[in-house]
Amino acid sequence: MRSTDDIGITAVDRSSRSDARPVMLATLDTPFDPRASELAVDSALESGQRLLVVNVSLVPIMPASMSMGYAYLESEELTEALRAPAELAASFDVPVELLRVASPHPADALLELVEERTPALVVLGPDMSMVRGRLYRKAARKLRERATCLVWLADE
Repeated sequence: MRSTDDIGITAVDRSSRSDARPVMLATLDTPFDPRASELAVDSALESGQRLLVVNVSLVPIMPASMSMGYAYLESEELTEALRAPAELAASFDVPVELLRVASPHPADALLELVEERTPALVVLGPDMSMVRGRLYRKAARKLRERATCLVWLADE
């Protein structure tokens, strides 16, 4: 939707565009780096787009757990930490989706979600002191090489 004021300045209402692309804030089963949370919430607010808050978790495939139906369980502390940027964004009337992805291949699952949701920006922002280094490096490499959007990485 476009609107024009009396002096000929045109404003674009980004939230009503059909090509709107969200901002994705992702972590790898750890709390977020505060810089990542701030960047993602600010980007969603300023662009007028929704915020996707994503936790991608490694869930190994084991015969016993598969047959007994065990699933990933997030700790209450982690759940609260992951909700914080979502609640902040919602306080500014930014639409928010909280997503949990459990996979034996978390880097691939994150990339698949990025391809599915087509965000304008992916902020991979786990707390680097808590994330498994190999898992983070693999996810960061896949995003750098194959994501078709802007990517911000916590370690850069």
